[in-house]
Parts: sequence; structure tokens; C-alpha cells
Amino acid sequence: MRIVIAGGHGKIALRLERLLAARGDTPVGLIRNPDHAPDLREAGAEPVVIDLENTTVTQLTEQVMGADAVVFAAGAGPGSGAERKATVDRDAARLLADAASLAGVRRYIMVSAIGVDDGPPPGSEPVWAAYVEAKRAADDDLRQRSLEADWTILRPGRLTDEPGTGQVWLAPKVERAEIPREDVAAVIVALLDEPATVGRVLELVSGTMPIKEAVEAVGS
Repeated sequence: MRIVIAGGHGKIALRLERLLAARGDTPVGLIRNPDHAPDLREAGAEPVVIDLENTTVTQLTEQVMGADAVVFAAGAGPGSGAERKATVDRDAARLLADAASLAGVRRYIMVSAIGVDDGPPPGSEPVWAAYVEAKRAADDDLRQRSLEADWTILRPGRLTDEPGTGQVWLAPKVERAEIPREDVAAVIVALLDEPATVGRVLELVSGTMPIKEAVEAVGS
């Protein structure tokens, strides 16, 4: 499969690209900084330099054309302000969905965040509140695209760089907890293989069920 990954140099994306390449898929990582291209090649991915905040839907559609699926794993990242939470975490996700639709690519996996439907708690730090609202808006937009997209929204808990355990808790609602990025990437791979997860919003934290079984369980 040819899988286009927005945010191709992110910590989840690089892990995802390695997993996909190792099993013979063709991961394509969308990156803004050309200096990151060697890291993607080392991971087995094809780098494509395109700035999701400063491109057109036509230009992005050209890069998505011929893909079997797209994964939105981009984010404005730590240190960015509220404005970039909107332009990346919300607007770029919408742009990728538009491009995928124009390119005829139905499968879309969104990497979101746990609990965003609840909104930011009262008194939240403004940038964090903007992040939560941006993620919620992007998820809402995707959920309205059922006629044009076979979407799955994955909402991991607090991300860590610990080694993956291969054991998770995946369900429409779970208690907040941590999850290694390595396990998030492995769950995305499993979601790509499980069409029964289309149209599902799933929260993800570390748990006790093997990833393949966890994904099959929510798809059944």
C-alpha cells in the first residue's frame, strides 16, 4: 500500500514509516523542512516537501494522488502559539481531507487526542485550550465527511517515548493514561488493515490486550 503521512517527520510518523516500510508498504512523508528528508529516507519513506500551511488543495491533491490511504499525524508542536494550533491541527487536517477527496483516496486516519470532545477544562492555559479546540474542530469536520471518506479517528492519551509494549486499551472511551508513541504507530498500521474500524472514534492508552486483538475487537 502507498500511505501518505502528513507530519512525516513527527515522532509518531517516523515510527509509522519504519513499520510500513518494514512490511513492504510505500510510506510517503509530507514535510515542511527539506533538511528532514534524510531522516525519512532512513526510515524507509519517500519524502515530499510541502508546507501544509502555505499550499493549495490542488498542489496537495497532486501529492496524494494514487495513495491507498492518508494519515494525519501533523501538529504545530511544543512552543507554537494558539494561531498555529488552528492553522496546522485544524486547517491542515481539513486541507488533507479535501485533497484526499479530490484524489479519490477514501481511507483517512486522523491522529487526534484523548478527550477533545469534552473541550478544554475551565481555566485552561490559552494555548492548550486552542489545541484542544483545533483538534475537536478537525475531528468534527472529518466526521461530517462520511459520504466521501472512510475515516477513523484515533485519540491517544499522553504520549511518551518509552519502548512500545504491544499491549493497549482501545475503545470509544477509556480512562486517561499514557501510551508510547511506538504503540500508537503500531495501532495505526493495524487500523489500516481493519476496514471494520471505519467510522469509529477510538481512544487509546497502554493496557493489557495485544494490539492486533484490540483492533479486531473494536471492529467486530
